[in-house]
This record gives sequence, structure tokens and C-alpha cells, in this order.
Amino acid sequence: MGLLNRLDAQKKQPAGSGDAKAAEIKETAVAEVKSSPQAEEKDVYADIKRTIHVDIIREMNREGNVAIDRGSIYKMLDEKINDDEYKIPRIDRPKVFSELFNDIVGYGPIEELVESEKFSEIMINGPDHVYVEQGGKLVLTDKKFRDEEHLMNIIDRIVSQVGRHVDESSPMCDARLPDGSRVNVIIPPLSLVGPVVTIRKFGKKPISAQQLIKFGSLNQNMLHFLEACVKGKLNIIVSGGTGSGKTTLLNVLSSFINEDERIVTIEDAAEVQLKQEHVITLEARPANLEGKGAITIRNLVKNALRMRPDRIIVGEVRSEETLDMLQAMNTGHDGSLTTIHANSPRDSIARVETMVMMSGMELPLKAIRDQVASAIDLIIQQSRLRDGTRKVTSISEVVGMEGDIVSMQEIFRYETEGHVDASGKFIGRFKATGVRPYCLEKIRGNGVNVNNDWFTD
Repeated sequence: MGLLNRLDAQKKQPAGSGDAKAAEIKETAVAEVKSSPQAEEKDVYADIKRTIHVDIIREMNREGNVAIDRGSIYKMLDEKINDDEYKIPRIDRPKVFSELFNDIVGYGPIEELVESEKFSEIMINGPDHVYVEQGGKLVLTDKKFRDEEHLMNIIDRIVSQVGRHVDESSPMCDARLPDGSRVNVIIPPLSLVGPVVTIRKFGKKPISAQQLIKFGSLNQNMLHFLEACVKGKLNIIVSGGTGSGKTTLLNVLSSFINEDERIVTIEDAAEVQLKQEHVITLEARPANLEGKGAITIRNLVKNALRMRPDRIIVGEVRSEETLDMLQAMNTGHDGSLTTIHANSPRDSIARVETMVMMSGMELPLKAIRDQVASAIDLIIQQSRLRDGTRKVTSISEVVGMEGDIVSMQEIFRYETEGHVDASGKFIGRFKATGVRPYCLEKIRGNGVNVNNDWFTD
């Protein structure tokens, strides 16, 4: 087993999701994903592939401690495929070779999907149903695993790369691929449809700010303002639903941080991709099989405060660590960034209040809201619309308290006209509300220039 793990560790990093493209209609996506019409439902070479696979593994084990690289596997497999003993027609040999090679050193049937730059997400619902997301649309592919055991072998290969383990006693797991793509696994008995794997892909080259404008996620004035907010050390929350693009936007915002600042990132599974030199990446650790040894996001936030950070970036707050994050924002760690699951800026405030209560501290609601109003400067609402596009639908400033209520004012919003164009995309525009933010004083105080024209429609 150790030999196979060493081989897996040498696997090249799979290509990430490339630059996002404009959403396409579902029929086009189907055409790009489906294989040729001649593809057979039943794999006629299943038994032969299983035999060759076992032979290759046996030969690898005979090598003992000698390092076996992908080139060696390639050579051994090529000899087997072209051996007349197996009676594989020449026309089918390249396909059988590719499938076997992916099974041994890659991700099996989904290797092609992982390597492709077309898909932003891969969803495996048991061995017979593999979906992809392309341009915001979900499409069923014709990729299949032989059986649940085949799928579990691929799952074990993925999670073992980051020292994780999944079995019936620990049936849920978060992991990542070598390129940073996030992987979530849940297996029976919790899943009734067989092992379920969700892969959120991330490119080697993060999406840039100008690309977000090109894709229609926000406009130039909004981008200028957000850049000034980050450089001006405002505390920012990116709010949105699952798959709305929160992490992508967080990466873009993080790129505005100056090179001379010390940045500490804290995540369940490392996703934030920073290009600055002085970055410390911390990752939470789940409990072991005995239920011990867990290191939570809250533990890491507390520890980060002792690491002399200029910026603290928490990939997502979802529980008791929210209180520690607010305290960090209120005690001199300006410019902190995080994301939260919520459907609107007002909902995100309510979510923060709820998660602070989960910390176990018996704080009155008024005190919690005072903390929230003092700590958070800006809430950016990111949404995935029904046409598959992702947009910044609102940028709101937290301006203080009015009685017992946290007061906010909207600076930018996205408005739709209620109908779609010929390609099925909503027709709408980004609009400045005309409100001049109170936070401009803090931004200018940190030496960042602001143009008042940004806030005129």
C-alpha cells in the first residue's frame, strides 16, 4: 500500500478549471460532454482490464522499495495492452490503455473531467451517475465506474493524498486535489445512493479582477471601490449561496493586499490562492478514528492572533469561530476577510449573530449586535442567477446601530429588467445607489485614493 501511495504522490497536478466562460445553453453543454454515439453501455473489456490491472499491481509490488514513476507504469501497461494474449483489437487499444492508466495512477473514469478546463464542478452520485457543471448548467455525462468498489478505490486515492481516511466508521470527509480543488465525500450508510463525491475545481491560475468584469460579474466602478476597500483595510464579508462564486471573489479581493503584509489564511480545506510572498496557510484537522486530535477553525483563529498577522483570511465562518473572528476585527486586525452562507446582506448579519451564540458565551443580543456593527465594514452579496451567471448583486456598508438594529446602506446593486436575451441570459445592469459611503474616511486615512465619481450612476 505504501508503494501505491508513493506512486499517487508523484502524480502530476491535474489541470484546474480554466477561465470561466459565458454560460452556454444546455444542449451545447450536453454535446461537449457526451461521448460518441457508438459508445457501448456495457464494457466488453471489463474482465481483461481487471486482469491486466492485477498483473500490473503484482509487478509493482515485486519491485519492492524501488521507486516506480508514471513512465515505468506507462511502459508496463503498453506491453500488456499490445500482448496478443489479451486479444484486444488494435483499434480499441488506445481507449483501453487510457482507461487502465487512469485507473492505476489517476482518477479512473473521471480523469478526463478533472483534466478538462471546461467544467467547474464534478458530482458523482454512486458509480453510475456522474454530473458536471459547465457555465452554470448541470449535465449528466456517460462516465461510469465499474461498481462501488471501483469508486471507493478512487475515493481512497484522493483522500489519502492529504492524510484523510473514509470508511463506514468515518463516512464523511473533506479533502483536496493537488491543484487545490476541493473534494467532499460521503458514503453509505449515510448515503443511500452509494458513495457520493463532489469536486469543486480551482484553476492553477486564479481568475483575475478584469476577468470578473469581462464575465459580467461586476462593473469597473464596483471593482475600483472594492480594491480601495481592501487596500484601505476594511473588514469585509463575502456573502452568498453554495456555488455562487464566493471563494473566487475572495481570491480576487485577496490579490489587492500589498506584498509587504503578513497574511494568515485559515480554512477547512485550503482553497484561497494567494500570490503574495508572505502567506501562512493553516488548515483545520478532523478527529482521528478514536474521535481525538481535532483542530477546529476556532482553534486556528485563536492561534493566528499570536502569529503577528497583518491580515486574517478565514475561508468561511460557519460556527463558533465567528465570535473570535469578530474579536480579531475589533482588536486591531483591520482588513480581515471571510465568507458566509447567506441569501442577502441582512441575512448575513442574522447568520453572524446566530453563529456567535453557538460559541457558548452568554452574551446579550444587544452586545452581539454592537460587536457586529463595530467589526464589519462591508458586506458583498454574490449570487448565482437562474441563467447560470454569477454576479455581485449588492455591496452594502454597515454604518452602526439604530436602537437595537444593525444599520446598513446599499452602495451598489444589480437590477434585472425581468426578461432574457436570445441566449437565455437575464438582461440587467449594475447601478450605483448614489450613497456616499461613511467608510471613505477610513480608506483615505490608510493612504488610499477614492474617486467620488464611482458612486454616481
